[in-house]
Amino acid sequence: MDKALESTTIMVVDDTPANLKLLQKMLQTKGYLVLTFPRGAMALAAAARNPPDLILLDINMPEMSGFEVCKRLKADDALKEIPVIFISALTETGDKVKAFSLGGVDYVAKPFQFEEVNARVETHLRLRRQQLEIEEKHRQLQQAFKEKETLLYEIHHRVKNNLAVVSSLLRLQAKSMDDERAIACMMDSRNRVQSMSTIHETLYQSANLSSIDM
Repeated sequence: MDKALESTTIMVVDDTPANLKLLQKMLQTKGYLVLTFPRGAMALAAAARNPPDLILLDINMPEMSGFEVCKRLKADDALKEIPVIFISALTETGDKVKAFSLGGVDYVAKPFQFEEVNARVETHLRLRRQQLEIEEKHRQLQQAFKEKETLLYEIHHRVKNNLAVVSSLLRLQAKSMDDERAIACMMDSRNRVQSMSTIHETLYQSANLSSIDM
């Protein structure tokens, strides 16, 4: 059995026991870990404790409809990214539109064919994995950029301080000399160091290194 599937959790929420058992059995044959709940409130509490990778959600249920369950999921920052596939006997266009407007990613009409359910489950799990991979790469890039910014900041201050030290040493050396030519050479060197410091500061503050106002 694929280890990736073993660690994939699918939550099925339906008030009809036969549907729960059928979907659970079929999904388990594909290697998924399946959690079943006959009530929306129970499913929400379980999802808050341990978020699943995907939810199959009925609409017509007592106490809390599937629409309300989905609405509450999408209002929770920790749960809003979980893909929700509605499975319902409602076939009116308005019901389908409402399901998608509340954040559902797909809609399967009852009576369902498991081949269709499985295909849609696989599709949305794959999309979710790709989304998570992109988010992780983005996080890594942000971390790398932050580290480079810190390094650049440190290098800038080291170079800036070193140039300031060199400039001060040249000025002190010039003050200790009597030869006008030697003093002029020292001051000329100091001016060049200060120019280097100004250019370095301009480079550091520039947002675009390909075009710098000198």
